[in-house]
Amino acid sequence: MSEAPPNSDYCYRHPDRQSFVLCQRCGRTICPECQTVAAVGVHCPECVKEARQSAPRTRPAIVTSMRRAGRSDAPVVTYAIIAVCVILFVAELLTGSTRGPVFQSLVSYGPFTGAEPWRMVTSIFIHLSILHLLFNMYSLYVFGPILERLLGHGRYIALFLLSGLGGSVAVLLIAPGTPVAGASGAIFGLLGAFFVIQRHLGGNNVQLLIVIGLNLAIGFIVPNIAWQAHVGGLIVGGLVSLIFVRTRNRQQRGIQLALLGATLVGLIALTVYGAATVFTRI
Repeated sequence: MSEAPPNSDYCYRHPDRQSFVLCQRCGRTICPECQTVAAVGVHCPECVKEARQSAPRTRPAIVTSMRRAGRSDAPVVTYAIIAVCVILFVAELLTGSTRGPVFQSLVSYGPFTGAEPWRMVTSIFIHLSILHLLFNMYSLYVFGPILERLLGHGRYIALFLLSGLGGSVAVLLIAPGTPVAGASGAIFGLLGAFFVIQRHLGGNNVQLLIVIGLNLAIGFIVPNIAWQAHVGGLIVGGLVSLIFVRTRNRQQRGIQLALLGATLVGLIALTVYGAATVFTRI
């Protein structure tokens, strides 16, 4: 009978195959079929299996992103608003841009307010150009998530919509013959809220004031920009955030809702007045 070859020079899994390659982890001899290339050297099948079992399990990036978005503090409202604006802009492009039915049915225009008051809100989500959309969505992406986490989803929605409505009301009262489209009024409302909340918390407002001042100045200098919407959104956003910071306690929830309701009623009353007198002010 022939003797078995020495184990040190033969694959531990295939004793008939001579090899001089050792597993980097356990030191056993392994033939080319049993070798798995590692970052340093090669590993045997057992070491590879052990490493896979002990390695932390990772989820695909898309799964991780979806789980993160599902958390209660994730800015899902901000992302939803951005998605709606982008979808509507694509629909505008596919149907004739600003002359198409999508834009024309959602834009806010003073003389239409009495018959179609919902345009005061729907106009927030449509935009005139790709630059208009990108500028507003970038601003929303920067400031929206911070405020949404601070306020919570419900308060954040109220802030955004009331500010956007405030911008539309300001245009209706000051420049009723000007068509209005875009989320600028609502975004200025977020800036106003940022200012009030930061001041309430004792933060430094200088940089934020510069940002607000520059953006307001652009509205006055550059033609075809409804600066009235910027001012209206800024005022209403500041007012709504003031309500939030003054009624922070859980016991004041009823007062907070009543004040927000009063703000909405006031904006509706101004809309009714503006719609009733629009033709005498154009």
